[in-house]
Amino acid sequence: TLSAIFSLTNIFASATAFTPSPPSPKSLNSKCLHRSSPSSSSSLTSLSISSNDDDYGTIVIGGGRIGSLISKNAKLLGRNDSIADSINADGEGPIYIATRNDVLESIVEACPEKRRKDLVFLQNGYLDDFLTSKNLLSNTQSLLYLSVTAKGVEPVDGITSVNPEGLTAATGLHAQAFADRLADLGLKCNVVSAEEYRPAMFEKLIWISTYMLVGTAKDCKSVGQAVSEHTQLVQDIINELVSAVSAKEGISFPPGTIERLAAYTDVVTDFPCAVKEFEWRNKYFYDLGDEACPIHNGLLRECKEAGKLGFDLP
Repeated sequence: TLSAIFSLTNIFASATAFTPSPPSPKSLNSKCLHRSSPSSSSSLTSLSISSNDDDYGTIVIGGGRIGSLISKNAKLLGRNDSIADSINADGEGPIYIATRNDVLESIVEACPEKRRKDLVFLQNGYLDDFLTSKNLLSNTQSLLYLSVTAKGVEPVDGITSVNPEGLTAATGLHAQAFADRLADLGLKCNVVSAEEYRPAMFEKLIWISTYMLVGTAKDCKSVGQAVSEHTQLVQDIINELVSAVSAKEGISFPPGTIERLAAYTDVVTDFPCAVKEFEWRNKYFYDLGDEACPIHNGLLRECKEAGKLGFDLP
């Protein structure tokens, strides 16, 4: 059911920055061996990778907390590894992108065109416009509900009192392969249809946009403090954004959005509040206008006037 896949983040798929390097003489091939069962802003470290196709078919781009977590039996590409040289244009199998959103453009452009269908997007936020511009909207995507506090630390699954089945979801060509990979780590992942995924994606976007904004505006140290001290404001914004998305996208959310998001917040209660990656998160709602999102947009402007945002509003 859809309710089994809703909630949100630290999940914040701690993907790290990635800048493709110029092509190197070393050419590495990629071939899928099997189907195996997603942010901080630190730089990717240079990582050694195997040139043996028979050893590593699955590819992971990004060596941060999430990339390192899912890299077992995979070719892990770091900052100094050339994407163009490391991906076999005639290969097949999943290519997981575990990086920040702001480097997606360079990664897609560096990927051999024949392999772009294999790219798997693990990022938070609203990716539809970007993916559409690259003709990749049907690619595999995942909503990650994981907490990985540091590289190499055991992950905490996003299981809540409302959704004990687990909240991570994936859709697309390599969704099952990703679910199998997480299962090997003892983590749950629901494989869902594109139709089921869409409202789940927006609900996650609503969580991160609402709790981060309220916490920032009200000087809260954590998402738990934001909801405990400003419950009504949080609920008002969630209801506002659900209505706005429903009207704009023509989709329906299963009943219980506020309860699902509150339950997830209980799991990540100490997560700090910060409004960031505006163009991938709150901008979607801001662009809907003040008539659709008056509370959300007003609070954003209030934060800007108070010097609490590190970016300019449109």
